[in-house]
Amino acid sequence: MSATENVKRCQQAALWIKAQLPTEWIPTIGIILGSAMGSVAERMDICKTLDYRDIPGFLVTTNVSHAGKMYFGVLGGKITCIMSGRFHHYEGYSYEELSIPVRVLSLIGVKTLIVTNAAGGVNESYRVGDIMVISDHIKLMGDSPMLGPNAELFGSRFFDVSKLYTPALRTLAHHAAASLNPAVTLKEGVYFFMGGPQFETPAEIRAIRLLGGDAVGMSTVTETLTAAHASMDVLGFSLITNMAAGMLDQPLSDEEVGVAARAASGTMSALIEKVLQNL
Repeated sequence: MSATENVKRCQQAALWIKAQLPTEWIPTIGIILGSAMGSVAERMDICKTLDYRDIPGFLVTTNVSHAGKMYFGVLGGKITCIMSGRFHHYEGYSYEELSIPVRVLSLIGVKTLIVTNAAGGVNESYRVGDIMVISDHIKLMGDSPMLGPNAELFGSRFFDVSKLYTPALRTLAHHAAASLNPAVTLKEGVYFFMGGPQFETPAEIRAIRLLGGDAVGMSTVTETLTAAHASMDVLGFSLITNMAAGMLDQPLSDEEVGVAARAASGTMSALIEKVLQNL
């Protein structure tokens, strides 16, 4: 896909979305939900629901645990867009195509992006159900979503990612978690991106730990890189839904991930709402 085609698809989708919304409902905050975390949207006072399939130029999710819908409304007192369902390279999308959703959010007015994911715990002090604030990421495989001629509409050819995960938002997240009832103590660490769809091998997990990864997953990084290119503020949460391969004497499964994500979805929902209240 050429850079020109990418921009046209993003503009087409953004114009269509904005035409569905009253001006006062245009969001400045976007949230992308991970596997089985759709309950976050249940806390929202919803103004409009759009199906991904109806949005011209947009992508379609194939993961059954993702609703494939975009919700607009008020959460935590802020006008927000929630994407319930995301897209992955393992679904067959190119890395360039994976830039489209966040670029569309940018074009409709989103300035702050919050991303969540279900991740495997690599750090040996982590436990299933922990929530990790992403402080940084490691991406050693695959292309950049900014590959090819630069789309100047969104940002510069070369851009800094040394503080991709906005420090002030990470601090705010810790304060928000501490103010919940009951209080939640967040972990903070490095998210390691792997392409999937297979889970990692025990040898890969040992290597990831040596390289400094605390959690591992198959999403998020293409979105946050795209957000950084578009000069968005970024906050990321990883819900530890399983311990990574080789750490426990049991096989990994998508069902295990879904069960753990649903069990902790209430805490994640309350945390995100509290973060928005404090923004």
